[in-house]
Amino acid sequence: MNSRDKTFRLAVCQMLVEKDKKNNLVKAEKLIRQAKKEFNADIIVLPEMFNCPYNHKYFHITAEKFPGETAIFLSGIALDLKTFIIGGSIPESEDGNLFNTSYTFDPKGKLIARHRKIHLFDVNIKNGISFQESKYISPGNSITVFDTGFCRIGIAICYDMRFPELIRKMALEGASLIIVPAAFNMITGPAHWHTTARARAIDNQLYFVCASPARDASSDYIVYGHSLMVDPWGQIFSEAGEDETIISGIVNPSEVERVRKELPLLKQRKPEIYI
Repeated sequence: MNSRDKTFRLAVCQMLVEKDKKNNLVKAEKLIRQAKKEFNADIIVLPEMFNCPYNHKYFHITAEKFPGETAIFLSGIALDLKTFIIGGSIPESEDGNLFNTSYTFDPKGKLIARHRKIHLFDVNIKNGISFQESKYISPGNSITVFDTGFCRIGIAICYDMRFPELIRKMALEGASLIIVPAAFNMITGPAHWHTTARARAIDNQLYFVCASPARDASSDYIVYGHSLMVDPWGQIFSEAGEDETIISGIVNPSEVERVRKELPLLKQRKPEIYI
């Protein structure tokens, strides 16, 4: 049996994000170490914007050029725990631009993936929420799929998950698991969070995992929480509530192969008609 045939354990740290970056890094380390100790997780995931609140007031003062304080922290703890760390996302600065960026480090502490959020959250929902992420953040321009030895993984960030073409392209590039650090709010979360995650899993017959911050009712931007894990049949097999916690579950790459064999959606596509 090679490593691709083996199941592995995934953990998501639904972290309550504070205003102080150093406090957030201390808390992230505590939760990561707890996830390793309690669940012996092979891959540990942090939420979107885990080192600062999801608020433009904090993006510039928290932003780092790579490799900055947060990236060095993530690399070090991945090496120390011999575990893959998917570092949610943070504000990243480069050449005068800000990006919403996720770093992934392997058990040797090596950066193996960097995803910059592609689709920016520009919305104006009547009697709901108005937010224009593009005023502060620049978009990424490439998909992110990488190998871990367990399976190929795709990374998307929050609003990216609403675009089925992006997730389908990741599936076609071999992803068996999509991980999405995301901070849906109290309008979009109850309406679309579970449905979208399950739909992306069902459409592409893969594991779909969303990592949210915990809910802070005193924040300017109140997140929904409810980090969750969905299997290739579209069933939620692990879910958090609104509070700070860790969820964990087993990912079985052979289950992806089984579902795709029994219901061969990807093979039955007719892309020449869709264009």
